[in-house]
Amino acid sequence: MKMLFTCRGLSAAALLLLLSCLSYAAGAELADKLRDDPELSQSTAKSFRRLMPVRFYSLLEQNAVANSTLALRSCTIFVPTNEAFQRHTGTTHVIYHITTAAFNKDQLPNSVSSDMEGNPPLFITKNRNGDIFVNNARIIPSLSVELTNREGKRQVMHIIDEVLDPLTTLSTAQDQITNPDALEFMQKADLLNIGKSRLRTYRNQVLMAKKESLFQSAGAHTFLIPIDDGFKVATRSSLVDAKVIDGHVIPNTVIFTAASRHDEPKTSAAFEDLLKVTVSFFKQKDGKMYFKSNTLVGDAKHAEGVVLAEIVKANIPVKNGVVHLIQRPLMIIDSTVTQFLQEDSENGALRKFYEAIMDNGGAVLNDINNLSEVTILAPSNEAWNATSINNIVRDRKKMIEILNMHIIKDRLNVEKIRQKNANLIAQVPTLNNHTFLYFNVQGDGADAHITVEGGGVNATVVQADVAQTNGFVHIIDRVLGVPHTTVLGKLESDPMMSDTYKMGQFSNFNDQLNNTQRRFTFFVPRDKGWQKTELDSPSAHKKLFMRDFAYHSKAILERHLAIADRVFTMSDLVKMSQQTDNVVLPTFRDSLKIRVDEEAGHLHDEYASHEWTGYVIIWNYKKINVYRPDVECTNGIIHVIDYPLLEEKDVVVSGGSYLTESSICITLANLIMITVAKFLN
Repeated sequence: MKMLFTCRGLSAAALLLLLSCLSYAAGAELADKLRDDPELSQSTAKSFRRLMPVRFYSLLEQNAVANSTLALRSCTIFVPTNEAFQRHTGTTHVIYHITTAAFNKDQLPNSVSSDMEGNPPLFITKNRNGDIFVNNARIIPSLSVELTNREGKRQVMHIIDEVLDPLTTLSTAQDQITNPDALEFMQKADLLNIGKSRLRTYRNQVLMAKKESLFQSAGAHTFLIPIDDGFKVATRSSLVDAKVIDGHVIPNTVIFTAASRHDEPKTSAAFEDLLKVTVSFFKQKDGKMYFKSNTLVGDAKHAEGVVLAEIVKANIPVKNGVVHLIQRPLMIIDSTVTQFLQEDSENGALRKFYEAIMDNGGAVLNDINNLSEVTILAPSNEAWNATSINNIVRDRKKMIEILNMHIIKDRLNVEKIRQKNANLIAQVPTLNNHTFLYFNVQGDGADAHITVEGGGVNATVVQADVAQTNGFVHIIDRVLGVPHTTVLGKLESDPMMSDTYKMGQFSNFNDQLNNTQRRFTFFVPRDKGWQKTELDSPSAHKKLFMRDFAYHSKAILERHLAIADRVFTMSDLVKMSQQTDNVVLPTFRDSLKIRVDEEAGHLHDEYASHEWTGYVIIWNYKKINVYRPDVECTNGIIHVIDYPLLEEKDVVVSGGSYLTESSICITLANLIMITVAKFLN
């Protein structure tokens, strides 16, 4: 319900104070209602008082233009909350918050002209949640107010959660610059209040490429402008050609950081048949904000891949859109992986990864530098905050092993991972001896979800395909090789072990695997291994996964689980096998007798192409390949094997039921005892 009334004899400040006490659903006595109505909770009253923009009224009362507008004209006022003022630093420009036309939320157009000198526009955007933003400030939905002043002019007030900051001229400048477009912004940047950043190098490249019209074009666009510090590499500026400049402009779209959806690719001005570049914005958990370009289709001068640039100063409004100053140019791939890590080391997204390398002697960086082709799975800064890492950070040997686990001697982008992943979870060797990474890709294009497992840790790729001249960097959300979950947690979360997990669930075998007081060595058949048993013995395989036969399933799983006061790595088992014919490992019911050898050969999937040195388990005269050795957990270790420790004679199928060999022995013993008891009676 709108509240329409005439206000006589009220100052502008009093009028706005009255406005703050009104809403669509409340009457003129809202302040009294908040105080006296028992149906309104204490928290509601406190919340309202917290939002009341008292400070703005004071500034409004002191501004003659604003007072005149309120008294005589229709208008829309965007009023920041008190909390917004507390966060804000610098001057508040009251009339930049006013436009001389009345718009409720449903009537707001894509942009409105502010009442500030030069009438710089305010850009209105709406996100997918339905929130409405004015530049970078969100309109608080329930606190908008509409009324009519004594001149009969319609007026609307919207409460917003940020103070609106216009682009202003430095106090030392002789001439005022009002409402510049993006080109004038670059040309006169030294006179504008944008901090210490300088834009001369990029501006010169724009002029040399004769791209002025792109920055003068009318409408509402997003302009990404690299600062001079991003051109410290001597040859970088020469790579900024007309197509690269196009790749820094998102036409017909304004991206203010608070209003924008993270990691949503937008088509840049460099999007044509032979060159396709998208640009997207994202924000890390530590608050740092980035833009990234993704060259989907490249050419001889513009390589495919992602380039990241941190936002140095965001959300600068200009006449024809919004400007973001970025730390380096997009699209340009002119650094090796080593150089990228070094450039990023000061305060970048991978600063802690670089520090971990250097804190452990820097040899890993030398190894990376010596590789002609390399891919790095680089943990984000947040990933290094995990408490589990504190337990190993002083163990240099272990740390070097972990760092090497993140390095692949190959150029491996998402498309190549997807090709490897076509028939199975892609397995890729690392610099750490005998350690593989296992990629899993789900979905296509921008919706692709990529996970990687290494050393018992599942990580998600949060930023893929950061391209360098000799390879790629993929940013992940965990440090590989530092276990953070129990054997049960790993079994439950790993897509390669889902069948073993299901079998253990209905047989209650899994219950013990969360026990952190024990140390487990678990030989887990991968799903493809169980599928092989279905080919060998279809009826037996079916019953293994039926609840009616849970006892027998549990007995088979117990054969795969060694329980001791320590774990047994594959290296341990090889050494033990060299000293005796059979290694005897204690299990829940009995013991497991195996031998483990190292063998050179091909990976055990027929479409794998590279040689490997892997582990083979010999059990009951059968060779079983170890697909993933040494998957570490907080209470044990998992070895993923290609086939269950199961033989055809283990399973007797008769008339729709089956028993394991041990169960048959138990049954026969019971029958003998019953027979003897009857005879004695």
